[in-house]
Amino acid sequence: MPRPEHLDPSPYAADGGPIGSLLIHGFPGSPAETRPMGEYLARRGLTVRCPLLPGHGTRPEDLIGVRWQAWAAAVEAALADLQARCQHVFVGGLSLGSLLTLWLGAQHPEVRGLLPMAPAIKIDNPLVPLTVALRHVIKYVPQAALPKEDLADPEAADRIWCYDRTPMWGAGEVYRLQREVTRVLPEIRQPVLIFQGLRDTSVDPQAAQILYDRIGSSDKEVVWLEQSGHNLLVDAEREAVWARSYEWMMARAGQGGQA
Repeated sequence: MPRPEHLDPSPYAADGGPIGSLLIHGFPGSPAETRPMGEYLARRGLTVRCPLLPGHGTRPEDLIGVRWQAWAAAVEAALADLQARCQHVFVGGLSLGSLLTLWLGAQHPEVRGLLPMAPAIKIDNPLVPLTVALRHVIKYVPQAALPKEDLADPEAADRIWCYDRTPMWGAGEVYRLQREVTRVLPEIRQPVLIFQGLRDTSVDPQAAQILYDRIGSSDKEVVWLEQSGHNLLVDAEREAVWARSYEWMMARAGQGGQA
């Protein structure tokens, strides 16, 4: 995948009202994919944070040696920042970001709601468990091993800033985090709105349903997107995702909202 010069992979932040939204990007991406939704929410008065996860947004080599706990610490810090400013905080994330969203939900029951998108609770690749061992001998995932292009919008790739080589080390850490999150799913009680694209070739075709079935929340819903691939935040239905998320958050924060 390209690193277009017109996209900014750096963190994004906007200070607004008493409702906060933490948006977490995927692997091996950047806030360039969460920023458009963040800007959408900021225009509607929310306080927004789109952090850059350690090892991302620079060079593929910078991911080598980074543990998932470093990613967790980064989103913990962003959450604490929002909680110091806001009455209600919602957390959403794409793929790896969905795992960190769920992890935060389990650690922080005070978070008002969770929005896991393209949930990486089960990856559609039987070789993923081998990454933890193979990363010590193979530094990067071969291009042929990556999922095929699944974006419905032909211009969507121009909205993505991510590495063109996938460090096997990072893939192993995603798997380790996945195992940790799977263990704590029954402990999560917050309202949950799950999004998955029907064209997604990266996560299991039923990942959203698996998450729905295993999570402890009673207020939960799955939204299936017919014209979206894995990176649904930049694909054809991205604006519908933003609007649905905004309305859902406003309802659970006790406020009405019009997109």
